[in-house]
Order: sequence, then structure tokens, then C-alpha cells
Amino acid sequence: MEVVLIDGRDIDNPEHQAMLAALYSRSPKSVKIHMEQVAAKGADSFMSQWYCGYGHKSIGDCGTITIFVEDVSMLCAKAIQDNPLYNGQEASTRYLDFAERPIVDPVCDATSMAIQNTWIDLYKEVLTSLLSEFEQRFPIEEGQKRRIWKKAVEARAFDVARGFLPAGCTTFVAWHTNLRQAHDHLSLMRHNPVAEVRAVAAGIHEELLKRYPSSFGHKRYEASEDYLAKSVGRWAFSERDSNPDFECYSAFDTAGLNQHRDLLKSRPPKTELHQRMRQFGQFTFRFPLDFGSYRDLQRHRSCVQEMPLLTTKWGILNWYLEQLPDTLVERVCEVAAKQEKAINNLDVSDEERQNYIAMGYASPIQITCSLPSAIYIAELRSGTTVHPTVRKVAQQIGDTIQSTIPYCAMHHDMSEGVWDVKRGTQDITTLS
Repeated sequence: MEVVLIDGRDIDNPEHQAMLAALYSRSPKSVKIHMEQVAAKGADSFMSQWYCGYGHKSIGDCGTITIFVEDVSMLCAKAIQDNPLYNGQEASTRYLDFAERPIVDPVCDATSMAIQNTWIDLYKEVLTSLLSEFEQRFPIEEGQKRRIWKKAVEARAFDVARGFLPAGCTTFVAWHTNLRQAHDHLSLMRHNPVAEVRAVAAGIHEELLKRYPSSFGHKRYEASEDYLAKSVGRWAFSERDSNPDFECYSAFDTAGLNQHRDLLKSRPPKTELHQRMRQFGQFTFRFPLDFGSYRDLQRHRSCVQEMPLLTTKWGILNWYLEQLPDTLVERVCEVAAKQEKAINNLDVSDEERQNYIAMGYASPIQITCSLPSAIYIAELRSGTTVHPTVRKVAQQIGDTIQSTIPYCAMHHDMSEGVWDVKRGTQDITTLS
């Protein structure tokens, strides 16, 4: 046996990586020999013939790239991440000040710009007020480092203030993917009802086609494009008629689960169930959640999630108002009421209207999870440093799993967790 490790230091071209892996299927020789062939001939002809032309899609799985998309709206970021195979990162509204970020404004007239500017002014006002308020509410304790405590206070203030950022506020997204998934996901994004998403899809594809013409020169067929457009039109956004407090529907093979009672009962903390346990059924959870926290939940690729259509119909999630000093609540509600009226009077599609809606507004959310997925979400997202609005949902999911399958060990965090100075240590900084 021999193990050969090859990474970007050996081959930094994803098409070469893909060809190198694909050669195993027809030429049972050492990868060291194949490397010489790739170096001598390149991958252009191979990828054009066998990946794009012949349709061996699995070849495209073997070459990876990282795409960095900058200054796109929160809505567009979710569209990029709306893929069960998404890997990547995004700028965090829980640790960064977004007051000076550019804002997407599809209408771009005096009224629409006033709406966006009013949200940003309110964000600044809330943030300034809460920084002072939280320093008093959560005073530094003996033995705590002032720098870490200060960062924790700032993070807590961002948790609340981000609820008043419009969804059109821009962010940065890193998308690490392979050649095949980039093509497949862009094929859906280019039919999104939001113009910005379509433009970003076209921009990414243009750059990929320039860099890797042999891997992104797929033919497009009218019937397929029409079907994709119809499919995306149906699934891009979901608008539900009710916003239940918390609901769960489940269907499980109880006899099958019972055969593995010992594994379910003995699972220790921070240990995932074997993925084969997915076969025994699933949960569907419905609950209200603000768009800001939905963004965190949406990055869980193990479950099927609907993308909510943002509206003002369900109001700002109460948690955001409950965190404000009494002197600020009345003003925020007054500003929000005026904003809602102006937003709903805009002459724009419901999909584009979302750019003007603040991220603290609630939406009816639905997710469908297997048992391993539900457990992972419940335990990871119930930690004390998780945003409180999504943490509450994670706790409810954990309790539901426990009541549905009583012999299943659960380790979700049910502590009150209103303040945790550890937030001040969860900062990623550049190295000197």
C-alpha cells in the first residue's frame, strides 16, 4: 500500500486536480505517472471532451476552487449559500459594525434611499445606546480581562442592533466549491427572481469561464432552461399564511430506531450520531425567526430549508425590542411603523422589496431534518454564545427530540445564558 498526498503545493489548477483523479477510472497506474501526463498535456482538451462534452459530472467534483464575492446584499449572500453542498464563510453582523457598508437599492429614488438611510441611522442610534447600556447591565467582574469584556459587550450590542440593518446591506461571502457544484448552483442562481442574484451569478460564471473555459463551456438547452426557471420560481422564496409559535411534525420507523437503542442512549456529549441513522425518519419544524438569525440557521446543510420571503407582516421579533432601554423602545416602534408604510408603498416586486426590510423582522421558517441533523442543530445552536433568538429555537428542537424519542440521549444547553463573556474571545484577527 502507498498513500500519496497531493494538494495545492503540487497542483494548484483545479482542472488538473480533476483530470488527475479521473485518470484512475481508465488507467490503473500510479498517480505519480499520471502527474507527468497532466504536466505534459494539460487538462483543457480532457475537461472539454469528457467533463463538459461527454457529461462525466463526477470529474468536476475532483477539482476545487474558492470564490470570493464582495459587496453583495444579505439576500444575495443567502442565495449563494442556498445549496446543501455549500462550504464557506460570511462577514458576521454579530462582530462587525455595518454602519458604513454600501446598501443595495433596486428602486434607487428619493423614497427608497430615505428608507435605507433611516434604517442605518436607527442602527447607529441603537448601537450607540446599547454600548453604554450594556456596560452598565453587564459590568466587568473581578479577574476578567478588560479587552475581552469590552469585545463581549460590543458583540452583545451588535446582536441587537443588527436587527435594524436592512437586508439590502452588503456583506462579503467566501464560497469554497468544486467545478461541478459551481456550475450546477449557478445554473439555478441565474434564474432567481432577484435581479442582483442573477447579476452575481452571471458575474461569477464570466470569471470562471475566462479562467477555466474547458470546464464552464456547457451547452444550454432551451427546454432545460425553461424548466430550471420554473423550478427556481417556485422554490426561491416561501411565504406562509401563518406564523406558529413552534410546531413539529415527525415520522419515524420506531422499530428500526429501537434496534439501535443502545447507541442512542449511550451517545456522549459532542459526539454525532452515525449518518446511517438518517434512514429511520425525519422531523419538520416550523417556528418564527428573524432573518438575522435565519442566516445562521440556513448554513446548516444537513437539513432541507425554505428561504422565507421577507415581509413586514409579522413585525419585528419581540426579543429585539425587549433588549432596548425603555426610553428607546417607543422611538424604535414609531420609526418602524413609518418604515413599514413606506416599504409597502414602493413600486417594486415582493422579491426586490425584501432589500428594504430590516433583519429583525420575523418570518415563518420551516426546516426538515433527519435525526442526526436535528440533534446536531439542537446541541450546537443551544450554546450560550449563540444568538438568543436562534438559541431558543435550538432548545425547542432539543426538547422535542427528547419527548419524541425518550431514550435518545440529548445534550442541548438549557441554561438561561443571558450573558457570556466568552463572546469576547471568539474573535478572528489577523496575525502580526
